[in-house]
Amino acid sequence: MKDSGRVTVVGAGLAGSEAAWRLAAAGARVRLYEMRPQKLTPAHTTGEFAELVCSNSLGAYGETSAKGLLQAELRAGGSLIMEAAEAARLPAGGALAVDRRIFSSYVTGRLENHPAIEVVRREVESLPEERPLVLATGPLTADALADDLRRRLGEEFLSFYDAAAPVVLGETIDMSVCYRAGRYGQDADYINCPLSEEEYRRLHRAIAAARRHTPHDWEKLEFFEGCMPIEELARRGYQTPLYGPLKPMGLSDPRSGERPFAVVQLRQEDREGRMWSLVGFQTGLKWGDQREIIHLIPGLEQAEVVRYGVMHRNTYLNAPRVLGRPLELEKLPGVFVAGVLAGVEGYLESAATGWLAGLQAAYAAAGRPERPLPPPQSMMGGLARFLKNANPSGFQPMNANWGLVPAPAARLRKRERRLRMFRDGLAAFEKWLQNPS
Repeated sequence: MKDSGRVTVVGAGLAGSEAAWRLAAAGARVRLYEMRPQKLTPAHTTGEFAELVCSNSLGAYGETSAKGLLQAELRAGGSLIMEAAEAARLPAGGALAVDRRIFSSYVTGRLENHPAIEVVRREVESLPEERPLVLATGPLTADALADDLRRRLGEEFLSFYDAAAPVVLGETIDMSVCYRAGRYGQDADYINCPLSEEEYRRLHRAIAAARRHTPHDWEKLEFFEGCMPIEELARRGYQTPLYGPLKPMGLSDPRSGERPFAVVQLRQEDREGRMWSLVGFQTGLKWGDQREIIHLIPGLEQAEVVRYGVMHRNTYLNAPRVLGRPLELEKLPGVFVAGVLAGVEGYLESAATGWLAGLQAAYAAAGRPERPLPPPQSMMGGLARFLKNANPSGFQPMNANWGLVPAPAARLRKRERRLRMFRDGLAAFEKWLQNPS
């Protein structure tokens, strides 16, 4: 693609860095704003681009990993983040781990020395008027810019507190135990996991004894009655969850006509019904403990967890409500969003949405029609479609997982199924890359 004009990118985390790189590769001139080091967030300590704040791992790699598929797609697309990861890679078994300092220094150097990229080190306090524009300001978007965005989009579209429940893969729910029903005969939109009194007692005991996440000082967690973590409900008393998310009233098992002692409900997370979240189970427990608790729930003994619950400060958009065309804000044409702000969770996912937002912004700058999304078999395509089509009620950021892409029709063992999904997804993505129309 020839010179596409100038595009503004705000934020030089993983998403913004990838967006700027993708734009420059597409022939655009880029103005990249980053407020650090003049103004640090409560979590960052340097002025380097793509600073890794939490883990130094970009997830598991290999042909049976959902994140491995996303890594492979990014490599195929010329990703700067994957280039830096290879340059800074550390031994870490089956994970792609990096030396944080080398990683962020590599990204910073590549962007600062690119002839098509102008780096501006200052805070952006209100939405720039230039279009196209890529917003990639991350989970700790500065207050002034977040307030401006909220005014433009509406209060209900921007969240500042992430209270998410675990999500399980639908195909791993045992429907010989669970049943479809809505309370008091309403539409059977929920999957219900029935518990006897002894099963509930065992579950309550496990929740009360589980290890809790200890928040960083900068997270400053506060509990709100409307999104109380399940461990806090359990701490308040044995009966408390029974009058909250586990109440069985109106949920008699249609097969027996009996009402269970307690019920854990699952709500559909995506249009295809491949992923289901545990209603009222927002939690900040350690992930290993979450997995053990989920496997105590009847019907979920073999459930595969595709996203664990989290409780932390987070600035993100209700993507299915605000997105029009791929990663573009419907109310603000020409403004593309990427990273955690766009409704994804994780380093790779931020980079992937940055790559895709950069590509879409490059097309807009060149006056070309939008680029069709990557195919649904690809992890990037599945993630982008989730952001547009997810259930907007209680929307929570999503990470790469096998529930985002269709499973093969053939009955295969788990490993063979994952291998087929990886190879089909990567082949479809590479074919899409070669066809720019």
